[in-house]
Amino acid sequence: MKKSIWCFLVSFVGLIHLSWAQSVAIQNNNKSPQAAYAAQMLEKSLMKQGYKLQKAPADFTITLAVQAGKLAKEAYAVVPTGEKITITGTDGTGLIYGSLSVAEALRNGTKLTDVKAQSESPKLPFRAIKFDLPWDTYRHSYSLDQHIETCRDVNYWRAFLDMMVENRFNALTLWNLHPYTYMIKAKNFPEATPFTDKEMQDWQNLFRSIFRMAKERGIDTYLVPFNIFVSPEFAKAHNVALDNLEHHFFVKGDTSEIIKRYTRESVAQVLQEYPDLTGFGLTLGEGMGGMTPQEREDWMKVTIIEGMRLAGRKSKLVHRIPFSGNTASLGATTVEMEQITRKGIEKEAAMDFIIPPIWADLKFNWSHAHSTPKLIKVHGGKLYGTYFKPVPEDYKITWTARNEDFFCLRWGVPGFVREHIIQNSPAYVGGYFLGSETYIPAKDYFTKISGPVDWKYAFERQWLFYKIWGRLLYNPATPDAIFQAEFTRRYGEPGKNLLEAYTRASSTALRLASSYDFTWDFSLYSEGMLALDSKNKRVYYISVDRQINQPTLDPDYVSILDYVKTTTSGGTFAKNKITPPALAQILEQDCRKALDLVKNINTQNNNTLMYEVADVKAWANLGLHFAEKLRGGVALQTYRLKGGEENKQQAVKHLENALRYWDEVISITRPIYNDMPLVHYSEQDSKPWQQNDHLRFHWEKIRPEVAHDVEVAKQATVLLKEK
Repeated sequence: MKKSIWCFLVSFVGLIHLSWAQSVAIQNNNKSPQAAYAAQMLEKSLMKQGYKLQKAPADFTITLAVQAGKLAKEAYAVVPTGEKITITGTDGTGLIYGSLSVAEALRNGTKLTDVKAQSESPKLPFRAIKFDLPWDTYRHSYSLDQHIETCRDVNYWRAFLDMMVENRFNALTLWNLHPYTYMIKAKNFPEATPFTDKEMQDWQNLFRSIFRMAKERGIDTYLVPFNIFVSPEFAKAHNVALDNLEHHFFVKGDTSEIIKRYTRESVAQVLQEYPDLTGFGLTLGEGMGGMTPQEREDWMKVTIIEGMRLAGRKSKLVHRIPFSGNTASLGATTVEMEQITRKGIEKEAAMDFIIPPIWADLKFNWSHAHSTPKLIKVHGGKLYGTYFKPVPEDYKITWTARNEDFFCLRWGVPGFVREHIIQNSPAYVGGYFLGSETYIPAKDYFTKISGPVDWKYAFERQWLFYKIWGRLLYNPATPDAIFQAEFTRRYGEPGKNLLEAYTRASSTALRLASSYDFTWDFSLYSEGMLALDSKNKRVYYISVDRQINQPTLDPDYVSILDYVKTTTSGGTFAKNKITPPALAQILEQDCRKALDLVKNINTQNNNTLMYEVADVKAWANLGLHFAEKLRGGVALQTYRLKGGEENKQQAVKHLENALRYWDEVISITRPIYNDMPLVHYSEQDSKPWQQNDHLRFHWEKIRPEVAHDVEVAKQATVLLKEK
């Protein structure tokens, strides 16, 4: 008892001494908004740690300076000397990053006197968030509409942009079908505007605030409209595009001269009225059915590119690589399309009103980058090499890392992201986009319990996802200790094993997507173990038969069908091949270890920690479920080819185990997660997730499909062999 009192007194006296002795002066002679933001973040962290801010002289001095030099843009150096720390950035953004690195050290318990010298330069110059706005969305769905109120709140964007700059993202790209009517009242086409003057002013205040706050944080902003679309009001007034008043995205392109003029003038007016907007993006697919690749490039040239010229100021450009090599909206890639596109980009790069480099974007592994770090395909098919042979001088390739695979469960595998970046950033690559098309990280519609948690918005739940991607895109050498330190800061001793637990458990999503080939958004939803049935265009649970017959994405993985066919005929596989039994063993080893790492964490008085631990357990049990389904699939297919009652019974046993693990997922998630509206399902599909006219997902809702696998195994028969 005396010892406890003594420790308390020592700690209390220490705190009094800290606040009395450690006064800090921040010297910041740079007048830029980025320097002001850097100082603000430092001040906030210092005060939270008990330091006293005052003008010089003070016990400690932190000097902020911008000094362009030999280092790359957005680089920084932290140099401690005695009772002084100098933070130098090669530009305002680098100064912010240097200040944030010191603020991070303070949050993690480092004293000012112990701050270490540090310097970093960005690996990739373009580190963007792809953000689909919830109005006039790419797809029409309640799951997207529900975010409108949140996304019209400036406070949401302030928090989101703070997250971005903390994690070293430097570009925010805003996407929707037809953004102009929300941003301007077209001077020569006022009939295109559906809003009153007051409503328009509210929209304009929102966008101006977003662009201003982004600029203060060193974040570029791009507007990316899909093409070709006009407002319904414009269509009716000019008798054009009347077949697409509801804005479906796969429609024939209307290239009327009046639409070209309206688009061109709208682009120019937006750039003129929003000086903090950095640039525009081109998308050559949606609303352009029936047009050849050359016709699509030509339309962009006389509308968006010409509008950028008419704006009278320089701006930046994202040129999204088209995914259709023919006149269809989902055509295949071709060499001819690559040649046309490269020629168009190089012409754009020579225009003096476009700031180089142009970012030429491709979807990495189509819509599911969270699969294998190997580039297997892009949207539409394979690459033929035209974009980077020879290496371009005036544009850089960027990869869109789409996430259509996990929205609810937290995810974090630093090793995967690090390997992804290292493998896929040769000299012609400039960076990445990170984001979704069927999910908006705004409103938290997941959380079910009413108790207090440490987040308000959906993106704050996935803090680890953004921190891993952002920090590693800036510097792939960032050690895992940085991510583990954040767990420790948040949860203390109970958080010490959470990074390893997430690394092991949430790798389940990567392994499923590597073993199950896919194409577009809805063809796979990993956290739900769902995939598209191509026959009826609807999404269902990946049954054992679907897993057996589906080809793999990663060529090093072996499908159940190929494995059983080869082994039953006496064949073998190379050592580097990941067979279904080997994958099952890897899953089981990692997921059991993850469960072991979190089994003794007491979450009773911390709801936020409870959710973190629950998600580890959910991923781990999904992984164990997947492992048992793989084993059951091998036994079932072996029985069908060779017979043997033991094979059949093994199939039944493994699939019963898979159901048991699924029930464990349900028991973990049912008390803490709502039924979740997802855009993955057809609005006409009334089975099995429909509720209150909105399609809802929860693992419990698809249990009957999981249980059906057991009956499939019990009813299995030996396939008739050909004579």
